[in-house]
Amino acid sequence: MDRDHIDPLLRRLRLPRIRSIYESWIERCSRDGTSLSDFLGGLLAEEVTARDESSLRSSFKHANFPFDRTLEQFDFRRHPELRKQLFQTYLDPSFVREGRSLVLIGPPGLGKTHLAVAIGTHMVQRGFNVRCVRVQTLMNRVLACNSSRDRERYLAAYKSCDLLVLDELGYLVPEPETGPVLYELIADRYEKRATIITSNKSLTEWGNVVHDAALAAALVDRLMHHGDVYYLKGQSYRLRDKKITDVEAAGQGTLSA
Repeated sequence: MDRDHIDPLLRRLRLPRIRSIYESWIERCSRDGTSLSDFLGGLLAEEVTARDESSLRSSFKHANFPFDRTLEQFDFRRHPELRKQLFQTYLDPSFVREGRSLVLIGPPGLGKTHLAVAIGTHMVQRGFNVRCVRVQTLMNRVLACNSSRDRERYLAAYKSCDLLVLDELGYLVPEPETGPVLYELIADRYEKRATIITSNKSLTEWGNVVHDAALAAALVDRLMHHGDVYYLKGQSYRLRDKKITDVEAAGQGTLSA
């Protein structure tokens, strides 16, 4: 059977990888005397590998991480309050399967998002459905919905994903409606799906963030029931190579502008 007959069949069966390589495989197998079973097995293995790679790329696209990071790239030496061995436990699938929570708190530039993305990246590689979004971005889109049905449809992906990373809670002054939306999201995921939150505000300040102390207490209660909180300390890594005089000069320049 020639290519004019084989190509349409492979296209109909949706086997693009095999379609692109089968001729070279035929030549190689003819030259090496490969058995028909090895020939067929090799082609099918190539197709499966290509599909797995495509699925992984799609999963990372949907996760929407702001950058690529791994736990190995995080400098734990600069954070004696954190233990690398302990953080590696959050890479275990049980973190997701048990619907646990992790809250990372501290000033900007200490690597909170790095740690959250590193855990999320690992979970994508393990086959979990992960979503990452800045809290302000999420709220802006939710509040822009024209109806409660539209809002539910938009939130569905964040409620149902295996691991949700909510980044930068409290960095900007949120709308008063932020609290109820966050509570709805966390309450829906409680004890069923894993959540990671990064924030520059301590847990005691979350009442000001969501404009409701009771609502904040309910959020913290659900997150901490099966979760952990870490407070990161130190100087921003973005400024660690800057001299103090350079930082002060930059600040003075901003003030005089």
